Amino acid sequence: MKGVWNRRFLLALSVFPLLAAAAESAATDPAAVIAPIQSRWAVVQYTVPKDQQADQFAALAKQAAGITAMHPGMAEPLIWEGIVLASEAGADHGFGALSLVKQARSCLDRAVAINGNALAGSAYTTLGSLYSKVPGWPIGFGDKDKAEAYFRKALALNPAGIDDNYFYAQYLADRGDKGAAMQRLQLALRAPDRPGRALADRGRRDQIRALMAKLRD
Repeated sequence: MKGVWNRRFLLALSVFPLLAAAAESAATDPAAVIAPIQSRWAVVQYTVPKDQQADQFAALAKQAAGITAMHPGMAEPLIWEGIVLASEAGADHGFGALSLVKQARSCLDRAVAINGNALAGSAYTTLGSLYSKVPGWPIGFGDKDKAEAYFRKALALNPAGIDDNYFYAQYLADRGDKGAAMQRLQLALRAPDRPGRALADRGRRDQIRALMAKLRD
């Protein structure tokens, strides 16, 4: 009987390092690190009433900042902190919105400095959207030329991406190029599904169809 217990004890000792290694791997896997933020962002963005989004994005931004702090050398959490801050700014129509977009830009710039290719260039996509929508000097940092450059960097990395093509289409539509915008929207609509992001994909496709309908009018 004693021999059986010894074998079980030795087996347990051999398993513990494997479990620890698996836990460490999960903790440093970018997809696992950002998954809670991605998931919650989609819920707030696509299911929460517009007048309640600002507060919920603010809470999510704090959570994202905590995750970023736990992974200081990782670009992916910074990208998602920037996305959440930009979304909060879009939902906050007060004077705090400009401060939020500046914080978002800072996160995204830091992410690019670490790894601009992370998440298929999502930092560039979000920076392009910010520079295209934020007012220019002296109010903000908006700059259409910089927006164009960032969008082109993003599309070079992910030419068939749903978000890349949608936000570039918005930019083109705002500049009056409806034909090119419609082509980008058609590309976005044909983008492949992203694993684990069904709600985000469904919500984005609804936005794509809405913009297409607007451009046809």
